[in-house]
Amino acid sequence: MATTNQLQNVLKITFGVVPIVAGLDKFTNLLTNWSDYLGAGFKGMLPFDALVFMKIVGVIEIVAGIIVLIRPLIGAFIVMVWLIAIAIELIFSGHYFDVAVRDLVMAVGAYSLAQLTRIKSAGA
Repeated sequence: MATTNQLQNVLKITFGVVPIVAGLDKFTNLLTNWSDYLGAGFKGMLPFDALVFMKIVGVIEIVAGIIVLIRPLIGAFIVMVWLIAIAIELIFSGHYFDVAVRDLVMAVGAYSLAQLTRIKSAGA
């Protein structure tokens, strides 16, 4: 049976590495063309090209992943809010509802990491 520490470590690694990989991919688009996920209305509000915006998003995701690995309580909340924001943008764009649901489920996982980290800190 997994311990609280094991569960916390699995979630910390997951929510640390996945944002870093996704962030790095914003510069290469090997996994997907990330700017396709931006709704037309949102793209129209940007003061610059969608590709530039996605690179900024990539930097934010890389930093968020690093924060999760170093300070999992704070990082988990950052990733949770970030995932909820992405899901909301996808819902309002009217596309990629499956990805929005996935991101909301991942946000629950990030919240779980924060709570496990809090429990671990309280017991220390």
